[in-house]
Amino acid sequence: MKKIVQGFLFSLCFVPFVQAQDSTKVKKEEAPKENQIEEVKIVKYKKAIEQKPDRTIFNIADQPNLNTGTLMETIKQLPGLIASDVAGMMYQGKQLEVFLDGRPLNISSNELNSFLEGMPANSVDKIEVITQPGAEFPATSGGAILNIITNKNAKKYLSATYTSSSAFNSYDKIRYRTYNSVLLNAKNKYFGWQLNFGQNYRENAVWTAFSNTNNNAILSKTQSDRINRTQFLKSGLTFDIKKDRLLLNYDVNYGNSNSETEGYGLGFTTSDKGKSHNTRQDATITYQKRFDNKNQKLDFVFNYNNNKNDFNLFSDVLGNTVLDNYSNQNYYNGKFDYSQGLKILDEGKVSFGALYEKLLFEAKNFNATNLEYQRVTAATYLEFQAKYNKFDFILGSRAEKYEIGGKTPTADLIPFEQFRWFPNATIQYNLTPQIFFNVNYNKKITLPSTSALNPNNTTYQNQNINTFGNPNLQPTIFDNFEVKLSAFDYAYIGYNLSSAKNQVVQQVSLNGNVVENTNFNVSEVKIHNFTFAFPLPYMLFTKGLKETMKFDVNPDTLNFIYFYMGYQLHQVPNLDTKGFWNFNLMSQILLPKKIKFVTEFGLVTSGGNYFYFVADKPFNNYVDMTFSKKFLNDQLTVSIFGDDIFNMNRSYFRPVNDPLLSYSKSDTRKFGFTLNYKLPTKNKAAKVDQNMLKEEKKDDGGTVIGN
Repeated sequence: MKKIVQGFLFSLCFVPFVQAQDSTKVKKEEAPKENQIEEVKIVKYKKAIEQKPDRTIFNIADQPNLNTGTLMETIKQLPGLIASDVAGMMYQGKQLEVFLDGRPLNISSNELNSFLEGMPANSVDKIEVITQPGAEFPATSGGAILNIITNKNAKKYLSATYTSSSAFNSYDKIRYRTYNSVLLNAKNKYFGWQLNFGQNYRENAVWTAFSNTNNNAILSKTQSDRINRTQFLKSGLTFDIKKDRLLLNYDVNYGNSNSETEGYGLGFTTSDKGKSHNTRQDATITYQKRFDNKNQKLDFVFNYNNNKNDFNLFSDVLGNTVLDNYSNQNYYNGKFDYSQGLKILDEGKVSFGALYEKLLFEAKNFNATNLEYQRVTAATYLEFQAKYNKFDFILGSRAEKYEIGGKTPTADLIPFEQFRWFPNATIQYNLTPQIFFNVNYNKKITLPSTSALNPNNTTYQNQNINTFGNPNLQPTIFDNFEVKLSAFDYAYIGYNLSSAKNQVVQQVSLNGNVVENTNFNVSEVKIHNFTFAFPLPYMLFTKGLKETMKFDVNPDTLNFIYFYMGYQLHQVPNLDTKGFWNFNLMSQILLPKKIKFVTEFGLVTSGGNYFYFVADKPFNNYVDMTFSKKFLNDQLTVSIFGDDIFNMNRSYFRPVNDPLLSYSKSDTRKFGFTLNYKLPTKNKAAKVDQNMLKEEKKDDGGTVIGN
């Protein structure tokens, strides 16, 4: 116990652990004094986790243990993040809005899960979780933003990187998964270009069961074999116009999936075939105006997004098509952002901008339109930042006007036409350049997703399972409070409270022998979240604190374990709720021949309430192992991995008001390898230039999310 206490103190004062990753390292060779020559070797280490005042950044590209599977599998491994069918996607108690390269995906629920499962993790550079979005971010971002950054930097020569990953598992039979992607980029004196394309082929199985706990009757039990095929392409062009810059981006993601499901339950036996086609296209034009003063910036962005989803389910037993559902969504966005420095206190900055967006959504059931939905948003913001002595201040205000409406075949939707004001404020005290104490408040809103509004079922159903949307869902208003003490990026302790009005939650209920799954609004929900994380070098246990502090640390050669612990409590009206713990451990050990061995463990405890659900057994429970080594002057990285090697990842949930128990298990145990090969270049002095697939705005290196 004494060494653990020493270890925590060590994590708060172990400066070299981080400095070795983010700064240069100098090596000097002795020479005769009369002709002494110093050889300087500069080494740049990329941080695995980086804490900033408003966000946490996870490096994915350089961590083989995080880039061997699908993006959804990677996200589930991030410390503090919970992704499940009943809890949705939350980070440290905050509901997440998902962005891709700084732009909102505008999809959620099952469509979002399919998109993330169809995207290889090895196509991602890093993931930002923006826990304190300020006024320049959309108020509709809710509690927090998860920004997936897939891009690399363009260089003044042609460069190429090929990544491939293959895996298999064996449950009732062998199933295979392959991921391949190619990244090409170059720049000449006229323009720069970048192309990233790839494919994902995934065979997987899912076992589910619903039972009545009063009489233990099995209402539905299924085994589903699925084949998911995904192709993606991301492209970018950039033109330098004197000091200004014009960026053109076009992304497309196409998914084609088949499934075969065998099932039975109370009063039925079924054999079904499902087909799903998804196409997502995104086009963006960005013009970045630059001035003589580098702190002065003006950006104009125009974005169009289209998302189509076609889902069919055919019953072999009934001999007909059970579901034939189609949806089409169009999204238009135009905005500008301006910022410049201010002579206020020691240093200051002002930012302001405006936005106009429109979303049109249409849903069809057997070619008959049963939902027409539209949303128009107009917004403007103003934010000030200042420094004084050891204090940083942020004060912002955002105003948004909403016009939401639509109709079903039987009635008009409940209209939502409001003008709302969203303030935010942050005070940060910097004890040292690497240790800070942060207090934040912001008000946000989440508009119901089209997936939740869609009255059609776009997932599997049988005679005893029915899933449908709720077209009359209302927006959710959040008041978010947070305090955090952070030291050297890796060690921190914090508490946040998210108070939500009209919270949208999932509802699973029993109607006779039929399980009905939909969403509804809860008047008020409070989510309390306590987090604690710190690293411990293994040498602390063998050499003690004094000797460890003398060690010149390179994180690539350090054996350590990283602890993350979080406690979360949902307060729901008229419900006696209990909290739950979320644990993540990551261990790195350097073996002979520079082989890196990484082990990860995750667990969410049972007995806690996720709104109106209780986990009967622990879930998100896994042990993953990865062995990786670099070859050919670090041009080739080879990884061998095993995920969920003890086959523990499964879930048991029950709704609090119905005698119902749900069980879900996927074929999460798999073994495979990943290859990442960077085409070598002879131009060692090639200059790294701008990133073409995302625009830079924040001086701290964050990605612009826009307003």
